[in-house]
Amino acid sequence: MAAVLLALGVPLAVSLAAAQQQRVVVDRIDDTARFAGLAQYVTDRPGPTGSRVDDKDERGETLRKELAKYYSVYGIRAGVFYRDDVPMANAPGNWYLPQRGEGRNAFNEALLGRRSHDPEQVWPWQRSRLVVASPVIRDGDVVAVVVTDSPTGQMRSKTLHGWLLVGAGEVAAMLLAVGAALRLTGWVLRPVRVLDATTHDIATGRLKSRVAAAGGPPELRRLARSFNEMADNVEEVLEQQRAFVADASHQLRNPLSALLLRIELLALELPEGNEEIASVRTEGKRLAEVLDDLLDLALAEHAEADLRLTDIGALAAERVAAWGPAAEAKGVRLVGSCPPTTAWADPVTLSSALDAVIDNAVKFTPEGERVDVEVAAGGDSATVVVTDGGPGLGDEELARVGDRFWRSPAHQNIKGSGLGLSISRALLEAGGGSISYGHHQPHGLKVTVEVPRTGTPTGPAARSQGLIDR
Repeated sequence: MAAVLLALGVPLAVSLAAAQQQRVVVDRIDDTARFAGLAQYVTDRPGPTGSRVDDKDERGETLRKELAKYYSVYGIRAGVFYRDDVPMANAPGNWYLPQRGEGRNAFNEALLGRRSHDPEQVWPWQRSRLVVASPVIRDGDVVAVVVTDSPTGQMRSKTLHGWLLVGAGEVAAMLLAVGAALRLTGWVLRPVRVLDATTHDIATGRLKSRVAAAGGPPELRRLARSFNEMADNVEEVLEQQRAFVADASHQLRNPLSALLLRIELLALELPEGNEEIASVRTEGKRLAEVLDDLLDLALAEHAEADLRLTDIGALAAERVAAWGPAAEAKGVRLVGSCPPTTAWADPVTLSSALDAVIDNAVKFTPEGERVDVEVAAGGDSATVVVTDGGPGLGDEELARVGDRFWRSPAHQNIKGSGLGLSISRALLEAGGGSISYGHHQPHGLKVTVEVPRTGTPTGPAARSQGLIDR
């Protein structure tokens, strides 16, 4: 649109300037023709003052008066000059034909018996003058030339004013075009923004989010419907996966319990301390723990967070006290700094997550080291930071912490299923929280649990109190 307006505006501005100048030139041509008609009949006789025009010639006197009035009214210098530059009459009286420049060129052109050519275009930023010359013809011969020398200030002012109107019109048209473009792009892109927001919601775990297929071009409405169908299919597949894991874990627990019972009965028939029986018993119990963790993970991914305003400091202090004996039995100092801090969290979920993190820290911290639990509030979130003095993890291992069944190659001999931190992450994300991992100097692991301090309560507790719609 800008290119079109520019392509139209520049020729229009040039045409407007040319029209203004042409109007002035036509007026000057009419004026010179009138003065030439008066000068044609002026008697050419030497007068007492040395002029070539008889001072008593009425026509000459009329010509002088007309030129003087013309100059006084319009401020345009005008004169009738013989072929040898001697003035027949001129106004003002001290103005004579210049020896060079545009005035001289117009005079020489008029001596050839034709009106001078139109002057070059005068632009608003130039201070040129317009010179127009017409011949005075008597008996078929050019006896003199009428020359007018016009100022261009008024003409340039009118041209500039016209340009300003053209510019204002183009700016108004451009603003109108921009407004229309914004409305059009807003109409087109609004479904895209909704789609982007919904995609982000689904990517962050809010699988129930859908795009309202309303507004925008038909192609985007079809895209919204296709996206919703895809989201429905993905959610259904994930639900089937969770159901399968939960059902499989639940169904396997009964035969596994029966198998462990038979192993215990078999152990009664064998010598005490049989290594094979002890190994089978240990692996069976480990398998039972894995099944329990799988069931917990499936429930965590499916459960709805029950957010309520919770004292994070008090809850963390309670978990530190609960894990104190286990840490003391291992020779690890468990230290808590838990000032009162409120945030939105599911107390049961947060307790389970802190249990998994503290258990992990105590488990991998050697005797004589310490585990610190610090609660802090900042901005829109509250954090619980758990640091230990264990061996820590490398950069590549940090990127995999929390993956299902992943355990560091250096810690394969330590008891665990590799699902505890995965369960913690699932529980926290359901309530808008997060868990992250980093290095703790000089050695060890730093785990940060973060929960929001602002938000809206959700879950059964909020519904029972009427805080949200059922």
